[in-house]
Amino acid sequence: MEVAAREREFVRVAGPDAADYLQRMVSNDVEALAPGDACPALLLTAKARVIAPLVVLRRAKEDFLVLTEPGLGEAVRTQLTRMRLRAQCEIEPEEHESVLVFGGSEGFATDWPGAREALDSGLAPTLSAEELELRRIESGVPRWEREIDDRILPAEAGLDATHVSFSKGCYPGQEPVARLHFRGHPNRGLRVLELAELPDYDAPLLHDGREVGRVTSAAHRGDGTVVALAYVRTEVPDDAPLALAARAG
Repeated sequence: MEVAAREREFVRVAGPDAADYLQRMVSNDVEALAPGDACPALLLTAKARVIAPLVVLRRAKEDFLVLTEPGLGEAVRTQLTRMRLRAQCEIEPEEHESVLVFGGSEGFATDWPGAREALDSGLAPTLSAEELELRRIESGVPRWEREIDDRILPAEAGLDATHVSFSKGCYPGQEPVARLHFRGHPNRGLRVLELAELPDYDAPLLHDGREVGRVTSAAHRGDGTVVALAYVRTEVPDDAPLALAARAG
């Protein structure tokens, strides 16, 4: 079992209407969760731009804990409070310590495939932050302010496969998410690449001299190679050679 510390911010949503309210606000089916279960979800604008990626943990019938990324806790609390209207639920911040657990049964399902997340477990980290970042990039896991920001649609980051229910009721952003899923396709997608050098954030990628994408994250492997995450236009074949644009200056 391997353990890595994970920075998180937390918002509690609890009360008689908590399940119904969250079901109407986030992109995944939180009403289907049993106590102790969790699912990844998104808080979106009406145009399906990401306000915050979430994991929603159902602690009891009327008690949910919303986990989000560092710096987003207040934005999540404010958005949920502003839209609450007559819903009977409390919305307030909480503090916890979170770890990712690889290869163990501790914790609950989270937004990282192959891992579970545990709160206040007392487990000591065995992976450094640098090792975790390399693992994240190699696994193609998108991160806030890298692969996820207000420029992307959920499908472009592959989040429609993990963070979205297409059988639940309405929520902000549902219509454009469903329209793209059922009637179209994203113009670009997230890929794991190997590069010859460590690029800058947002460095352009070229194919046959034409700009076809941008790099969002990159890290050195132990063997000296560089692995990266990048958005690449979907018409570019997966095995097409890609090159970094020349740096200015």
